[in-house]
Amino acid sequence: MITSGEFKRTLTIFGENTDKGRDKFQQEVESTHGLFKEFVQTHRQDIELEQVATGEYWFATEALKLGLVDELNTSDDYILSLLESHQIYTVKYTSKKSLPEKLGLGISKAVASATNSLWTKLQDAKW
Repeated sequence: MITSGEFKRTLTIFGENTDKGRDKFQQEVESTHGLFKEFVQTHRQDIELEQVATGEYWFATEALKLGLVDELNTSDDYILSLLESHQIYTVKYTSKKSLPEKLGLGISKAVASATNSLWTKLQDAKW
């Protein structure tokens, strides 16, 4: 198994699981659980932390019933709900083309144009 660090893959079904790896994974789980509880305490002060921090609630519908989220929505629905009150922008990233790529595209467009022009002339010609 190839990894980029000693604890990159602490537990796996593809390789050997060690006590050291299991211990590290348990530390990570406990740390994540602590962050979750801290976040809930900060942002959802009216929720009984001991009720929601047991690890038994995984689904969004359960989170809604417990008050962990305000509503369930898709990201598209959320953006659409803001159309009236906000300016919405579309951002599209395009990578910069190298000179050979630009030339290749230009040549292929020129060949396509010439082919279309020739085809049109041949169709219009009377034999």
